[in-house]
Amino acid sequence: MPYRPALRALLLASGLSATPLIALPGMAQEAETEARLPQVTVTAQRVEQNLQDVPISVTTVADEKLDVLKASGADVRFLSARVPSVIAESSFGRAFPRFYIRGIGNIDFDLNSSQPVSLVYDDVPYESPILKGFPVFDLAGIEVLRGPQGTLFGRNTPGGIIKFDSARPVHELEGYARASYGTYNTRDLEGAINLPVFKDQLAVRLSGLYQERDAYVDNAFTSEKDRYEGFKEVAGRAQVLFTPTGTDFSALLNLHGRTNDGDARLFRANIIDPGSNGVGSNFDRDTVYFDGDNFLTQDAHGVTLRLDQALTDAINVTYVFGNEQATIASRGDIDGGFGATFLGAGNYGPGPIPFPSESSGAVDALHQTTNEIRVAFDNGGPVRAQAGVFVFDEKVSITSKSFDTLAPGRPVNGIATRENQTDSTGIFVSLAYDLTDRLTLSGGARWTDESKDFAVERTLGPFGAPPLGPITGSVGDDQVSWDVSAAYQATDAINLYARIAKGFRGPSTQGRLVFGDTVSSAGTETVLSYEAGVKSELFDHRVRLNTNVFFYDFSDQQLTIVGGTNNTVALFNADKSEGYGFEADIEATPIEHLLLTGGLSYNKTEFKDDVLLAPGCGGGCTVTDPAVYAADGTTLLGYDISGNSFPNAPEWIANFTARYAIPFRSGEFYGYTDWAYKGDSNFFLYESLEYGQDGYWEGGLKVGYKADAGYDVSVFGRNIMDEDALTGAIDFNNLTGFVNEPATWGIQLRWDF
Repeated sequence: MPYRPALRALLLASGLSATPLIALPGMAQEAETEARLPQVTVTAQRVEQNLQDVPISVTTVADEKLDVLKASGADVRFLSARVPSVIAESSFGRAFPRFYIRGIGNIDFDLNSSQPVSLVYDDVPYESPILKGFPVFDLAGIEVLRGPQGTLFGRNTPGGIIKFDSARPVHELEGYARASYGTYNTRDLEGAINLPVFKDQLAVRLSGLYQERDAYVDNAFTSEKDRYEGFKEVAGRAQVLFTPTGTDFSALLNLHGRTNDGDARLFRANIIDPGSNGVGSNFDRDTVYFDGDNFLTQDAHGVTLRLDQALTDAINVTYVFGNEQATIASRGDIDGGFGATFLGAGNYGPGPIPFPSESSGAVDALHQTTNEIRVAFDNGGPVRAQAGVFVFDEKVSITSKSFDTLAPGRPVNGIATRENQTDSTGIFVSLAYDLTDRLTLSGGARWTDESKDFAVERTLGPFGAPPLGPITGSVGDDQVSWDVSAAYQATDAINLYARIAKGFRGPSTQGRLVFGDTVSSAGTETVLSYEAGVKSELFDHRVRLNTNVFFYDFSDQQLTIVGGTNNTVALFNADKSEGYGFEADIEATPIEHLLLTGGLSYNKTEFKDDVLLAPGCGGGCTVTDPAVYAADGTTLLGYDISGNSFPNAPEWIANFTARYAIPFRSGEFYGYTDWAYKGDSNFFLYESLEYGQDGYWEGGLKVGYKADAGYDVSVFGRNIMDEDALTGAIDFNNLTGFVNEPATWGIQLRWDF
């Protein structure tokens, strides 16, 4: 098979790339400092385990690193390229992040799109894209699990999951407060207080977040100053932990919510130069030329209840209930400019605007309910097991509109509505067996039955299109996903593992009828993944080095045509696609007071169909894929994208951090820097000269003084090299793009008590 030599080469490369990193700690060992790395505990397999014992590729983000990365009011997209094989982007700004792991993701911007990377927040999967952007605050940590997680976490995890765990209440008085002020009058306040209400039986933890930034982008068309790119985010969480004396029972109630007001993504017309990719000569970060409206409002709230009961010393039962509700309304100037070329010279810009495009999308109501019950067995012997049932129910109502931007008052000229209901039931079992003191075999399976019912209707058609519908239908499937793995403790410091896993994503439908007349669908996609790795703690716990290689094979991968010549969103399946690569994580304390971390990944992805057709752009780009014509030789059927890499799937991702401290009196002065590299990226299914971004680095810096009494004062910077880069594009009208966050600087105060 052609990929096997490549895999061997990647394994060798990953090992060689780690060699210079571990040499420094080896020399530093002679200094016999007190530097040691603490153990990292994860719940990647639904039980607490040492990270080094888990036969899964896992990266954690917690503590100071988490605090640094989300400085200056950053939303959850700060994870992009900060973890091996992970990319995050959004065409909705702060409201709707799209995650990609090992190149597996979905570029669909629709409010009801299905994503192959699941977000799990406090044991509850957030399936709707408008739930996935819940703010990051007062967390115990973030775990990124790469590869299919179809046994313990189930549906929609072919790429993996990103797992957020809130800091839980404890039976003592503690908390923290953090306040920062920065560029663009950015105010970022966060804090939590933990209250031991009654002995060791009742504890309450209250936490909150307030983020606000002033607008700084001018609208040169309307002469409005400082009109766009401001936001205001408020979120809170209240948790109550009840652990009655004399019982093996605990109940954790979690109430949470957010409100998010600001701007939709700023689409900037013709900031890409013809014939070249990335940000072009017409880009001005502080200026746009909009003749349409732009705003975003979002509200969400939910409740999670977790009950734990020990039935015996060996058997524990856990029940998790989750209910999430949300609404969102967003409107944007999609063409990114003003006027239209048919109005004549001087009546459009910047650059050519073939036609105006202004639209809005709203989730009028979202209601997600989940119930899970699982039983865990562990008597301290060689066998451990989990089994359970998971039930998912989601109802969503969506309204899409288009507007006649050139008419007085910009009236609505198109309306379409959708009603969707998803029901899913899963039954799972997982088993681990210690074959010897050093060798553990584990495996599990999950049966899932899923159905989706939809009703779509166009009540007002733009450009004279008649009403359409309602069109109703349903799709569904049942699948068995599974995993098997082996973990071997080669030495006290080195663990080896191998894993094979099958994951799936159920059928999807898409019915955006404002501009289209059909409902598209894509059948179930399945992925079979192979992974092998080494987890090691070296030089007397001064270095933690985890590496792995992987290969996965997709059948019927779900793909989304976004925009293009038909300005539509349509689903279809590729027969075969695959990916392979390697990942490496390292932490090191070569000398006392110095902490280094690094991550590196290589992801090679490819569509493998003999011929796989997708439309090209409608916005003046230069498509480089082969054109395919009908038998008449003149009718263009599309472009053959077979052999292309997946969208938003850079081959190389790298990151590193360094922290050095100098003790001073009852505290320390410290410096912390972090850097991330996102490799060359292509934004669409087809390849073109324009719609992509060359690889680039983004860096951050934090310098401060931290006192043993809990006080910390610092100055920080994000994107300190002021790198301008495309993170996405709109391809149906002109060379429109959207960009990364600007350089920001600020000061932060923190108090932990």
